[in-house]
Amino acid sequence: MALRPVVPTPSETGSEWGNVSAVLFDMDGVLCNSEDLSRLAAVDVFAEMGVQVTAQDFVPFMGTGEANFLGGVASVKGVKGFNPESAKKRFFELYLDKYAKPNSGIGFPGAYELIVQCKNHGLKVAVASSADRIKVDANLAAAGLKVSMFDAVVSADAFENLKPAPDIFLAASKILGVPTNECLVIEDALAGVQAAKSACMRCIAVTTTLGEDTLRAAGPSLIRKEIGDICFNDILNGGSD
Repeated sequence: MALRPVVPTPSETGSEWGNVSAVLFDMDGVLCNSEDLSRLAAVDVFAEMGVQVTAQDFVPFMGTGEANFLGGVASVKGVKGFNPESAKKRFFELYLDKYAKPNSGIGFPGAYELIVQCKNHGLKVAVASSADRIKVDANLAAAGLKVSMFDAVVSADAFENLKPAPDIFLAASKILGVPTNECLVIEDALAGVQAAKSACMRCIAVTTTLGEDTLRAAGPSLIRKEIGDICFNDILNGGSD
């Protein structure tokens, strides 16, 4: 049965911002400074196929899962006989070998501290990413973030519809046992902000990958520069006193 978001009403929340019981962290561009590294690995994949692309070519497809990330550029470039699954497999091999070494320091400053602060205040925390689990695990290890810190880790592997579809966020809500209207998402990609809105979840967007004007068009609840600039009051009260 399809998961359905719970739409908050003033009577349910008791205030305009409402209660927050869980924080769903995107990974690439939020917890981990890995978007540029992902694009470099993708350029490597296409170079092996003899196709010249730039890192910028992948920006429109960020946050949509590796098959779409690679396949979108292949479609734009008119690559004949492109196989998204084999390309994704090679992408992971290159990414893990060259760019995501354990404890290589790709975690954004303040990410660990914000996770701990949320947990200390009784909030549940989850990773909710459109990346496959192999990349999620590698990135968290490279950032020095233990999987055991999180109450749930939801990755792309089990989903047909990735962001901007809300499925990953709705699944995280169900696993955590927290209503969608009590979940807050932290995202950097347009697809992620759109997915949060479709799930009827509040969203704090960070400008680590896209500009403020671009993100604002998707309608996040708040915008901050990066995760280190998000204070606990932003999560609990939407930045209001």
